[in-house]
Amino acid sequence: MAGKVFFSVSMSLDGFIAPESSTELMGQQWMELQQWIFPQRFFRENLKLGEGGEEGRDNDIVRETFERTGASVMGKRMFDAGEQMWPAEAPFHTPVFVVTHQQRDPWERPGGTVFHFVNDGIESTLDQARKAAGDRDVRVAGGGATILEYLNAGLIDEFTIALSPVLFGAGVRLFDGIDAARVALKPEHAEPTQRVTHLTYTVHKR
Repeated sequence: MAGKVFFSVSMSLDGFIAPESSTELMGQQWMELQQWIFPQRFFRENLKLGEGGEEGRDNDIVRETFERTGASVMGKRMFDAGEQMWPAEAPFHTPVFVVTHQQRDPWERPGGTVFHFVNDGIESTLDQARKAAGDRDVRVAGGGATILEYLNAGLIDEFTIALSPVLFGAGVRLFDGIDAARVALKPEHAEPTQRVTHLTYTVHKR
């Protein structure tokens, strides 16, 4: 199990990664936050949105993030929202482990995505995801509360933020509730593009 545990999210300049209500996902604010990714060729091909699209560094980063991911972890709130929005061929194409309090049989989708529902904690969920990922990385896909749980537990190795030039004013803050006494960050890379600035940090115990 040589892979890393990471997350990669888009964030507004004032620190938000999602609207407060899941009913506002796909609304105007969220679309503005994510507007850098929708035109990318790899993203469009992966979601079968049609031919064409932009190529360049943003597209490369989207592809590299996908290719390094051998399994994903997500919270039940993100799964519930995604279940309504993802196409039949969900965009992960790997095992996905959902942190939940409910028991449910695995849910297999076309294209290689299988959702597994784990009801005995974040560490057990991550252990199963690591085994499934092999020598590739595990991505904590979200949402914000699940990312925060893994950060505060010291289980994240690194993360990347696509800092988007939009303001939310309210919503789900990425680091709201972080245990700053235990979590230290080291800047690794900053790369501006025409649409966003990609910031990469490694995570260490303080």
